[in-house]
Amino acid sequence: MGGNAMTSADGRAAPADQIAAIARAAEPIADVVATGAEVVITHGNGPQVGNLLVKNELAASVVPPVPLDWCGAQTQGTIGFMLLDAVERSLAARGVARPVAALVTRTRVDPGDPRFTEPTKPIGRYLPEAEARVMMDHGQVWQDRGEKGWRRVVASPEPLEILDAPSVTALLAAGFVVVAAGGGGVPVVRGEDGIVRGVEAVIDKDLSAALLGRAIGASVLVIATDVTAAMLNFGTDRVEQVDAVTVARMRQLEAEGHFASGSMGPKVDAACRFVEAGGERAVITSLDRIAEGVAGRGGTIVTAGDAVQPSTVTGR
Repeated sequence: MGGNAMTSADGRAAPADQIAAIARAAEPIADVVATGAEVVITHGNGPQVGNLLVKNELAASVVPPVPLDWCGAQTQGTIGFMLLDAVERSLAARGVARPVAALVTRTRVDPGDPRFTEPTKPIGRYLPEAEARVMMDHGQVWQDRGEKGWRRVVASPEPLEILDAPSVTALLAAGFVVVAAGGGGVPVVRGEDGIVRGVEAVIDKDLSAALLGRAIGASVLVIATDVTAAMLNFGTDRVEQVDAVTVARMRQLEAEGHFASGSMGPKVDAACRFVEAGGERAVITSLDRIAEGVAGRGGTIVTAGDAVQPSTVTGR
């Protein structure tokens, strides 16, 4: 689930807006659980972390800003709590007795990842230089973005390992629906002494979802977004929907530049990685169609090539 799926349609992220949006999102999730499937839910947290960053900025001259790994852990807890309530309520309405658990999850990255030395991922809002300087005095990296002002940039390293995947597996074995790896997981590194510590970074949630899926032996990865499927020639009068497709064909379309790096690109990459690592299939579709996606009846369905016919691109 993308972080924007947990805000109102116009992007508001007030508590009431988030609660209402998560309640809507829980309905199709409960439909999947009701089929008897074992389900792990991962989610984004961009708008929620954005809210915390604004609070950091407004209070920076009074209290030290909390680091990004703290922001990730806090939003995992808050979103996880809201999902617990919403999914439990939706399951109860269907007469399904399944417990739900939310797990604060850490994702290991390489401390030598070159993205740490040259951070490029923009986060948060634009600020005037004077206000940005206050945050830079706390050790943050900000860049001048011209007329819009200054914006913070952070590292977005490659996720290597979901450290708490064994806990997810144990909860699944006990019959739980599990919420885990929210926001890509809390970014951590392991030192030479073996000790794990958090780092200032953000991790792509789609790539972490693919990594978690393979770590727990999932057969299907469904990436829920705001469109029914991946599209070719998006934004033109020649738009085409990608339906059933082999991973080799999807990689070819990716190389041709069909999927924007800031939106569909990471989802396509994650879907391909999941299948390349042994997953049965990955599906990109809208949140309200995830039950069809799990069943292989809708959205963009990526496989190694054995489960579906060769790539099908359907005009819309």
